[in-house]
Amino acid sequence: MKKSTDDASPDLSSVKPLPQANSHDTIEFQDARREARAYLQSHNWVSAILSEHLGYRLDGIIYVFLFEFAPSEPNVPSWVWVIIGDIPPAYISCHYAKTPHIALEGYIGAMEEWVDAAREGKPVTELIPVNVPATPAYAQMLSGRLKFLDKNVLPLLPR
Repeated sequence: MKKSTDDASPDLSSVKPLPQANSHDTIEFQDARREARAYLQSHNWVSAILSEHLGYRLDGIIYVFLFEFAPSEPNVPSWVWVIIGDIPPAYISCHYAKTPHIALEGYIGAMEEWVDAAREGKPVTELIPVNVPATPAYAQMLSGRLKFLDKNVLPLLPR
């Protein structure tokens, strides 16, 4: 395992540490947690997950997880947010986002750029990766979800 040279640490007072397993968690939450771990581990710059935290959850809609991990490459920050749910999965570096609010705000902004490009038929290769084709139909669906998050979820998260 390589040591990260940029330990951009998040505000840990804004998250809840997650134990190894909790029998009181809903099936949706357990599935989301597994999905977030698998998504993070699918990146070759992650060697091992060291700790997990929860920034926000609205079961079946959105989950904001914070992970500390051992980087497998130099110059990779060791903290990252993973946002998943009824939306495309994505990660947001803690270098840019110290709290769940800022991470979700960054996610919404990056996805809105993708929506605009997809609607206009512009290339999306330099934008946040989205796991669907960049078509106006998918842009419309994602846009509705982003508006919901912006209006109904983002205000619930402390800055």
